Amino acid sequence: METDTGLAQWLGAKVAALRYEDLPAQALHWARVGIFDTVGVTLGGSAEPAAVLTARALDSAAGPALRLGTQQRLGILDAALVNGTAAHALDYDDSSNTLGGHPSAPLVSALLPLAEQLDSSGRDFITAYAAGFEAQAKLGLAVHLHHYRKGWHPTATLGCFGAAAACARLMSLDAAATATALALAASFASGLKANFGTMAKPLHVGHCARNGLYAARLARLDFTANAASVFEHTQGFLDVFNGPGTYDVDKARAAWAAPYDLVAPGIAVKQYACCGSTHPAIDAMLALVREHRPAAEQVEVIDVAIHSRRLAHTNRPRPQGALDAKFSLQYVLARALVDGQVAPADFEDPAWRDARVAAILPRIRAVAYDDAGVHADRFGFGQPGLPPLDPANHFAGYVALTLRDGRVLRAGVDQPLGRTSAHPLPAELLRQKFMQCAGMALREDAVGAIADDLAAIDALPRITMLTTRIQEAARGGD
Repeated sequence: METDTGLAQWLGAKVAALRYEDLPAQALHWARVGIFDTVGVTLGGSAEPAAVLTARALDSAAGPALRLGTQQRLGILDAALVNGTAAHALDYDDSSNTLGGHPSAPLVSALLPLAEQLDSSGRDFITAYAAGFEAQAKLGLAVHLHHYRKGWHPTATLGCFGAAAACARLMSLDAAATATALALAASFASGLKANFGTMAKPLHVGHCARNGLYAARLARLDFTANAASVFEHTQGFLDVFNGPGTYDVDKARAAWAAPYDLVAPGIAVKQYACCGSTHPAIDAMLALVREHRPAAEQVEVIDVAIHSRRLAHTNRPRPQGALDAKFSLQYVLARALVDGQVAPADFEDPAWRDARVAAILPRIRAVAYDDAGVHADRFGFGQPGLPPLDPANHFAGYVALTLRDGRVLRAGVDQPLGRTSAHPLPAELLRQKFMQCAGMALREDAVGAIADDLAAIDALPRITMLTTRIQEAARGGD
């Protein structure tokens, strides 16, 4: 390991050196999946209020970059901002265990407008995406879990570095300029979890996509920043955002491409358009519904346990709006019970006010399974067919339904379907999700061909071939 250079310089050298030919087949596969899924959810979120209002607040001028889901073209920084907000507006975009957030939305949103301006190829795009993914993931490895628990939104605070690295790679910046882009990103990084459940959360993604792209463009013009020690300085990123003794840079240095984070643990592709922390409990509840078909009026109490790291921002017994409902463990479980599914439309007005759901919310008791009390009797940990209690596993979920006749129905999952590359969402479900999301903005007859282009993005000679096809298929105007 090179330990005589600052982290920004070390990352800059790694990013600048990455080539398409360096990427193993599995990394290329998962990069295609991440890009495919992200374009789909961006199209699905393009008409959401957060994205529309973000665009409306700009002094927008015509430019070379497509605002996905519309016919409008913007300057590339504005397009990154609006598309990034749209990418996260449904909270349906992929997640990363290592990043502690959503890896692809900042990367794809920053890269698409830049690729249009540069007339980049699909191979160049996928290489830049992989470089940005690895950079932000390894930073996550260095600063977590303290960074996450402190209240930062890693999608934005670390995604800004990923977007800067990806854009620097797409521009073919050398190691020094890439390090400068990362140093600038350190001053642009922001995002607080206190804003979860509001439009500010998807705006975090748009903001970091724009800022990462801006940092790379500034670096190309020889703008200066403290690339030598912006991370390590006593008033630098690590000590200010985390604090002394709460990070380990050597973990990041040792793990670069060993393996690529895209490969393991991989990206988590969502089945549900809500906070990923609720997904294991949803899977457990739906398993009970499919097997036992309990009527809502038969259920006296619903007990649910997820990890404390995840319960902290999802324990919302009385959601106060459609966006808040995306972060309410109680809401999604009640919805899964009454409908046997959790769909994107469940997080719109007036669906979140559904009286059937509201009647169930007071019956739900949520706890953290890593608390001092194990709650063994309630959840039946260790019983046949149920996963064992493992406080080190942050991705499990346990549900117990106590029925009015005294029976208790229990289910649990170690992790939700799609959470890692070892437990992937099946290809047919991935494409089904894309068709559903893209169909919210595009003509139905055009969606299949666009899906095919995206699925083999590195075969495209020019990214503009894809964006032009998307623009022509948009049902709406600006």
